[in-house]
Amino acid sequence: MPGPSSIDSVLAAAVSGDRIAGLVAAAADARGIIYQSAFGRRSVALPEPMTTDSVFRIASMTKALTATAAMQLTEQGSLSLDQPAREILPFLAETQVLEGFDAAGQPVLRAPRTEITLRRLLTHTAGFVYDIWNPAMQRYQEVTGLPGMRSAKVAALNAPLAFDPGERWEYGINIDIAGRMVEAASGLELETYFQRHIFGPLSMTDTSFLQRPEWDSRLATVHARQADGALLPIALPRGGVPELFTGGGGLFSTAPDYMRFLRALLNGGELDGARILRPETVALMGQNHMGALEVQPMVSRMPRMSNNVDLFPGMAKKWGLSFLINTAAGPAGRSAGSLAWAGLNNTYYWLDPARKVAGVLMTQVLPFADASVLEALDGFEAAVYGAVG
Repeated sequence: MPGPSSIDSVLAAAVSGDRIAGLVAAAADARGIIYQSAFGRRSVALPEPMTTDSVFRIASMTKALTATAAMQLTEQGSLSLDQPAREILPFLAETQVLEGFDAAGQPVLRAPRTEITLRRLLTHTAGFVYDIWNPAMQRYQEVTGLPGMRSAKVAALNAPLAFDPGERWEYGINIDIAGRMVEAASGLELETYFQRHIFGPLSMTDTSFLQRPEWDSRLATVHARQADGALLPIALPRGGVPELFTGGGGLFSTAPDYMRFLRALLNGGELDGARILRPETVALMGQNHMGALEVQPMVSRMPRMSNNVDLFPGMAKKWGLSFLINTAAGPAGRSAGSLAWAGLNNTYYWLDPARKVAGVLMTQVLPFADASVLEALDGFEAAVYGAVG
């Protein structure tokens, strides 16, 4: 593997002094894996080291897999990017736009002026938002008792829109709706669909919505960053079978498993003889699908869950199906037109179609966009590009 020592030094420094409890990082190019290693510990409270097969809660890194499933069904003609989504999910015909609140504090709602479509869902331009970054949705949930998507309850899908579909970009539960479309079009629950059509073919043996007992010895602990910078382990209950498999989040995975998915995309939809998408579909997913709209900074309303988020500040950013696209070269090495996203617990990936390079960095710490992890990500990325030349 080219230049692993320079990458090692960056990542070893990142976990020094328990700034990050532990991490797993992997990188690949067109030929295969070029780097994979683990640093630190699974928990600051325990001596066991982090290992490359450690299992992480990857949260919104689930979204790219849901988009892949939706595009598989689009290839088959079961879904269409611009068909009204209510034709697949009839309950969406009742979805309204939240305009505000009246003098009594009750929601003011109206019918949307435009259609919710799969393309708008996959680009976060359909109007659905997250309570973490949207105070009106936070207030709506408090007033009406609507559960948030983190509850994994079917009722969470009944959220109103924050704006008319196609009007602007705002990160939200859009991919959860898209996941429900996958279930409706395929007749399979998302877990079953993913296992049969993505995880099985790609030999992603440690990826699932269902927490497996055999993972107990290698499950990474989620930590909360304290005001003084220290990390406090969070005790999370064992997950059972959820009421709703949420396409926008909820998967457990490992860095090697997720890298198999990224390598398949890097290779035009195929890995080791298993094809999950056509090359032209992969290329389509990496294009701008939001037109003149641009990705906006995400201002946190729940500081314990997320910091303010503005990746590549000052740069115009677009969204594909369903990836963040940097329109100029990134400061740490990735090419313009690269694809990326992340998970709430500070897991990150990027895929550079021009240079044929992909990377994954997995940690488990809240809030999202943690400064120490972002610094480690930049250092890792720069070292990877330095190694590949």
